Amino acid sequence: MTRPAYIRYLHVGVLFLLLGGCGLFDRDEADEFSGLTTEEQFYRRALEQLESRNYSGAISTYQALESRFPFGRFAAQAQIEIVYAYFSNGDEEAARAAADRFIRLHPENENIDYAYYMKGLASFNDRSGILSRLIPVDYTRRDPGLAQESFNDFAQLLALYPDSAYAADARARMVYLRNNLAAYEIHVANYYLDRRAYIAALRRGQYVVENFQGTPAVSDGVAIMVESYLRLGLNELADTSMALLKENYPDHISIDDDGDFRVRTEITDPSLLYTVSFGLLGDNRGDPPLAPTQRPGTSGSQQIINSQRNQPSSGRSLLSILTFGLFN
Repeated sequence: MTRPAYIRYLHVGVLFLLLGGCGLFDRDEADEFSGLTTEEQFYRRALEQLESRNYSGAISTYQALESRFPFGRFAAQAQIEIVYAYFSNGDEEAARAAADRFIRLHPENENIDYAYYMKGLASFNDRSGILSRLIPVDYTRRDPGLAQESFNDFAQLLALYPDSAYAADARARMVYLRNNLAAYEIHVANYYLDRRAYIAALRRGQYVVENFQGTPAVSDGVAIMVESYLRLGLNELADTSMALLKENYPDHISIDDDGDFRVRTEITDPSLLYTVSFGLLGDNRGDPPLAPTQRPGTSGSQQIINSQRNQPSSGRSLLSILTFGLFN
């Protein structure tokens, strides 16, 4: 059984459309690079586009140069300059990939240190989103993956090429990144404190003190250790950490005017009734009660815990709350 004639004509028409579309794309590319026949002409066009900040055009020209002259004398230079074009065009991920490719293909190139530097700079500058470019963002509270990656790239640059022209800038950025990484650990420790995960908070504080010496976050790490030990009832360890805090950071915010430790986090565990009534009913402190936040004068912290349990309630009655104070 033969197909109807109109179906055959339809197939032929679709084929012509597809072929015409391919030809259209070829003509567009031909028009874009019309008049460019030599490798040097492609390279000079790309440089002109870079200077005029036409980064997307420069990227296309560099790609065309490499595809037409993969072993030409400008091929390696195009591969390193396209890293800058990607970076300037706001595509940090493509810039990192292009830098990685250049390092892999040309490990002995005289510009290899620039590739390492741009790889670290791309991770350093990656803000991953339009909103982060328009509004202020505290990057110490965000995932430190890119910051750690950038730090490692700059460290590799300094290890391999300590006399590079980019070494001083890389070193300064590493200081900034290290401070941010330490601050991130403090944010995580405070998060654990808010949720009564005192051992986890303690470990984060210790990690900052042990691994980020010289950063502003070290004092906060010691303060977190003090509070964690107090919350756990480990008063002798809290005293030791407090002495360290007073000796090295006497002006820290956790030390009050009397030299006592000031709790930095208001830790509560509100009941469901307290939450749904916006604080009118119930209690904002759940059972069991918290360990003390100051070292007791007597032995151990259990006496303070017991005293908290035995304190009579001095709050308003339910009738007073419901009638807004009209009846007691």
